[in-house]
Amino acid sequence: MKKIMLILIAFVLMPCLALANPVGKVTGLSGEASVRVKAGVPYSPLAKGTSIAVGTWVKTGKNGWVELTLNDKSKFTLSNNTEFEVTSFLLTKNRREGTFNLAEGKLRASVVKFGGRQSGMTVKSGTAVAGIKGTEFLMLSQGQANVFFGNEGTVAVSGDGQTGQQPLTAATYVQTTRGLQPTAPVKIEQGSPLADAKGIFDGITAAAPPQEWTDSGRIVDICARWNINHGHYLADSGKYQDALNVFQIALDLTTVPEVRADARMERGAVFARFLSNPEQALAEYLLVLEEYPALPQAEFALFNTAQVLNELGFIDQARIRFEQYLRQYPQGKQRSSAETLLQNLGR
Repeated sequence: MKKIMLILIAFVLMPCLALANPVGKVTGLSGEASVRVKAGVPYSPLAKGTSIAVGTWVKTGKNGWVELTLNDKSKFTLSNNTEFEVTSFLLTKNRREGTFNLAEGKLRASVVKFGGRQSGMTVKSGTAVAGIKGTEFLMLSQGQANVFFGNEGTVAVSGDGQTGQQPLTAATYVQTTRGLQPTAPVKIEQGSPLADAKGIFDGITAAAPPQEWTDSGRIVDICARWNINHGHYLADSGKYQDALNVFQIALDLTTVPEVRADARMERGAVFARFLSNPEQALAEYLLVLEEYPALPQAEFALFNTAQVLNELGFIDQARIRFEQYLRQYPQGKQRSSAETLLQNLGR
């Protein structure tokens, strides 16, 4: 009976013991980095050579850099201000499966090929999924937005892991936000802003940590600014929903007021000019007036607000806004148009 009880106890404990088995270790470390064995417990300082098991979380500080090497020789290089979890990992002679969670930050995933055997590796954020086999790529998760740069192989990028996948290949760029379908892959042209962003990204996730981290935070702002021009191009090409998505990604990526105001104005223009949705356009213009009243974009947001109110039949409110425009911008670019429209409204 005692022997049977011992067998039962061992059987119950086996999954727990298996979880504690190392699936990799820390092979490189620089700057501030910490680790915890599972979610919900405090972090403690991380040291090079530390074994990594399923459930382990690794977090880097503002100058932190960590290289994790799995038992199959795949590597994840974590840049600064990154939080990453080894959610699951199974490796046998004929099978490899792994799920990894990029809660926030930037990483390089270098997943070795598995020689035709069964393999399924996935990197997730809160709003995106990257399905990988033998691949190297860069992934950034910022709030609800995600950007991907391809280095080698093909990654299947989606918002929810089920539908709307886009292929990320070498020298291409894919992005998504809020679990929506990713944008179509864009070729990274030499000398372009995307090439600049990728160059910074490559540098901060290279085989050795950078000397300084000044450029690290520029990646999201470069991508957001690029999205303004790219979204404008999509709108001119008749891809209106794609344009709205790209402008939303810009909003979710950056905190730079000028870029956010431009994204709002562009979204308003798509709603007003192409989608016959003045209510949504008005909402975008009013947000610019509320959030960025001191920026140059506010002048055009105010004039557009008056125009949309007039279009919707709110004559009194439109008159108030046109008059406000003339008071605030007596030498404004739309002064003549505002005066003419006011006359038509019976000023």
